[in-house]
Amino acid sequence: MPYLDASDLPTAPASRRFRELLEAPGILCLPGAHNGMAALQAKAAGFDALYLSGAAMTASMGLPDLGIITVDEVAFFIRQIARASQLPLLVDGDTGYGEALNVMHMVRVFEEAGAAAVHLEDQLLPKKCGHLNDKKLSAPADMAAKVAAAARARRNLAIIARTDAAASEGIEGTLARAKLYIEAGADAIFPEALTSVEMFREVRAALPGVKLLANMTEFGRTPLLTAQEFEELGYDMVIWPVSSLRVANKAQENLYAALARDGAASAMLERMQTRRELYELIGLDDFEALDASIVASLPPDETL
Repeated sequence: MPYLDASDLPTAPASRRFRELLEAPGILCLPGAHNGMAALQAKAAGFDALYLSGAAMTASMGLPDLGIITVDEVAFFIRQIARASQLPLLVDGDTGYGEALNVMHMVRVFEEAGAAAVHLEDQLLPKKCGHLNDKKLSAPADMAAKVAAAARARRNLAIIARTDAAASEGIEGTLARAKLYIEAGADAIFPEALTSVEMFREVRAALPGVKLLANMTEFGRTPLLTAQEFEELGYDMVIWPVSSLRVANKAQENLYAALARDGAASAMLERMQTRRELYELIGLDDFEALDASIVASLPPDETL
């Protein structure tokens, strides 16, 4: 049924559903969904929760991932993905868009838009993709203050603290920061850009009982591992942040090349989603049936 019919919507808050999934046996798989259509396709494939990447958002807008988009622009993406899929959504909150009060504002806006969880990172602006070089980090106490501010502002939103310390401070710095962020109120830790299986093992061993998120981005510093391999390493969540956008972008590149070459899209037809497949995925028939059930014309009661 379409999201317009409230009788078919989830009754539990998204954050509660996210936490229940996180506590369930096995690793929580969070594929990146860069818009509402991608969210519907991920849901149709059987996923129970989703991830919204800052890098995917900015790239879809034709911008680099340097922390230059705004809270309201991110909220637009959150609303369309949460509305389309009704799945719990973990959102990339970058550095929180400022200092403590800005972080609190971000948490309120994201939660009201439909986010289930958010992660904050300990970079300084202009922040970079976690797998690039020359990242600048905030003081650990400053990041801990942001985590505490986020925890104070939320109603139920899960707060995940990301640390980019591995590249410049090693595992020791990563672990020291992670422990501080947990004390400040983080529900989980996201150690970004670990470069070996052994590093993943070290983080897990040093943080018993702490929920951990692994980032399985392509073309980065982390070796390619499966969800099962991350689960065997003791991780609780795994994201594929930009995979959907990478595939979609390559397909669009091929389409435009075919149009420029042939003056037609005929060569791409077999690689296209059909009209019927599109309508089925977005629930066109359900929307039309709902509309007909509500606006059907009724004759006036002649007895009145």
